Amino acid sequence: MNVTERIQKVLARAGVGSRRAVERWIAERQVRVNGKVAEPGAAVAPGDRVTVRGRRYRVVAARRQAPHWLRYHKPEGQVTTRHDPEGRPTVFESLPRLREGEGRWVSLGRLDVNTTGLMLFTDDGDLAHALTHPSREIEREYAVRVRGEVTEETLQRLTTGILLDDGEARFDRVADAGGQGTNHWYHVVLHEGRRNEVRRIWEAVGCQVARLTRVRFGPIALPRHLRAGRYEDLPAAEAAALTELAGGPPSTDGLGLEPDTGRRTGGPGKGAGRDVRKRGAAGRTRRRQR
Repeated sequence: MNVTERIQKVLARAGVGSRRAVERWIAERQVRVNGKVAEPGAAVAPGDRVTVRGRRYRVVAARRQAPHWLRYHKPEGQVTTRHDPEGRPTVFESLPRLREGEGRWVSLGRLDVNTTGLMLFTDDGDLAHALTHPSREIEREYAVRVRGEVTEETLQRLTTGILLDDGEARFDRVADAGGQGTNHWYHVVLHEGRRNEVRRIWEAVGCQVARLTRVRFGPIALPRHLRAGRYEDLPAAEAAALTELAGGPPSTDGLGLEPDTGRRTGGPGKGAGRDVRKRGAAGRTRRRQR
């Protein structure tokens, strides 16, 4: 198989780092291909040797298997970054580990530390990128408890548009979900995921968000049985719905990485057909849930 891919894409897919991190390391001259400093957008092929911040890998041809998906119920107090300088727990600490070379868990969007609810994770960075790209306009639904007076005029403003510091924002739909007095629940839907957008929209109309929970992303909902801090494998039908929403499955041919032991293998082409993304996550997720 004669395949080349951009180095950022290969490294991100293999779990070495996010595309943004890889691009930064390339700019800092911390990535080498066959002993030479890598340029942004450089192509790699099977048999190439890549060094990233001192760690050595060999590029191999890989048959990409179906992506693995997790549905997670984020509790309050967890951050959605991989590392937190304040030492707070992260959502990734609650997920099953993947072996080196199998990829990394990538989240479909983020939630702030005080927001709870549905998060989706996959080990396929290409799908995650497609599903979170603004051009997809995928709906996000939240249950929100607000304090403050909400009049008909307020509801109209929420859906016609409010100017925030990073541009205009609005909810596609707002539905009354019950409650008494000025402490009331609503379900809101929007099709983008800007930072703290739901909270900022409500604050712009003079209301304070007391509770915020994401209950749906596209066709995937947060089930009642999934308790906070728990995860489960996404059923095949729902995984297929996400793949279709992303524009279809990715190519089965691609490139992966394996640790470079330093032994020569006879040059490019060796390792073709090797599956470097052996699946074991599904079994591990089930064991962790017991």
